[in-house]
Amino acid sequence: MFEASPDEMSPVMPASSGAVQRPQFHFTASTGWINDPCGITFRDGKYHVFYQYIPGVTSWAPDCRWGHASGSSLFTLEELPVAIAPGDGDKGIWTGSLAISDDGSAHAFFTSTADPNIAIGRIRIATPSDEGWIAWHKGDIVASAPPSLEVTAYRDPFVLKDGACWRMLVGAALADGSAAALSYSSNDLKSWSYEGIAAQRSMHEQDPVWMGSLWECPQIIEHGGHHLLVTSVWDDDVLHYAGYAVGHYADGRFDGANWARLTYGPSYYAPSFFLDANGEPCLTFWMRGVEDQAAGWAGAHSIPHVLTVHDGLLVATPHPDLDNFHGEPIEDGNLPALAGDVSWLPAETDELIIEAAGEAVVTLSVFDSQVRATTASGAWTMPIADGVRVILDGPAIEISSQSGILGLGVSPRGERYSVRSASGEVSVRPLEMGY
Repeated sequence: MFEASPDEMSPVMPASSGAVQRPQFHFTASTGWINDPCGITFRDGKYHVFYQYIPGVTSWAPDCRWGHASGSSLFTLEELPVAIAPGDGDKGIWTGSLAISDDGSAHAFFTSTADPNIAIGRIRIATPSDEGWIAWHKGDIVASAPPSLEVTAYRDPFVLKDGACWRMLVGAALADGSAAALSYSSNDLKSWSYEGIAAQRSMHEQDPVWMGSLWECPQIIEHGGHHLLVTSVWDDDVLHYAGYAVGHYADGRFDGANWARLTYGPSYYAPSFFLDANGEPCLTFWMRGVEDQAAGWAGAHSIPHVLTVHDGLLVATPHPDLDNFHGEPIEDGNLPALAGDVSWLPAETDELIIEAAGEAVVTLSVFDSQVRATTASGAWTMPIADGVRVILDGPAIEISSQSGILGLGVSPRGERYSVRSASGEVSVRPLEMGY
């Protein structure tokens, strides 16, 4: 993925009286910049997570590499050495995916960039040199922008098994203003043939949701008899949100029937699809605005979300493994630290106020089946259905309902959150490592 200038919705981090507490349940690198998660895989009792990473800086630069972390839980990941680095013809190692062949071998597919136009990447393969997936060996360029199309951007391969063959989607922007996912097929994960456009949508279409001029990280998900195309929405150097369509996928083509928006707020982008240890479909997002510049780190990954389809809409729910870190319910709403799991059943019009050191960090206001999240940096609204769940983890806040998810980066003062509702029902549980 290509990181550009932030949009008007991006948060301005408020001044803090001290260092930002690092999240406990959201992955961050010890130092440096991270963004897109990719290649998330559960293997031999451990999760492996790869991600775009730039050591030694707290802002994006073109010379990304694939960082690597692993752990028995997605909430307890430990950093490992860089997996794939620039060089050997690669100016940058950008987003991609990982596929496991029928014989159990791993193949990483990444966006290789080169001058003079890094917006139009190439797709390159790498394979691990050891059982722990610590060292990786780069292979060939297996795909590039097809000359039959006038492509202005090309990146972010996603590989999936489709019956007897493999298929790959690559995100693209076309000169006519269409965002697209291009389709390739292979029988062996090594030789790939361009098949055509898997799906596309004009940037001029607004109804029922606008999907931008470039799809970054487009992915096909099959679950419960449904096919979904989930993608990041990009336009004119601005990273917007994640959108999706429910439709039908066959023979390298996706026909979207219902288009909708999945994420809201200034933080979420670049979702990465994976199957968890139980085979359930999940997404993890990059969270913008979660950072401590003074401490030398920037960027976080969201908690994982389990996916279901309800009444034709994609629903993302915090992963049930988070329950393993629950403490006992807190009656007065005063958490012992800056980490908690809040379930809120609001009244028709209601407010939920989240404070730290006596100052409101986030205020959630409900009206007309909408919830508005207000911080010192701005206000963002999303539709809600039924209850609202709020995950608090230091500077990372995630708000979810049946109708969408909203992510925020904040800078709380103090050492603990307190939660209170004007009139609705609230359940507050601490999140603590060790439970």
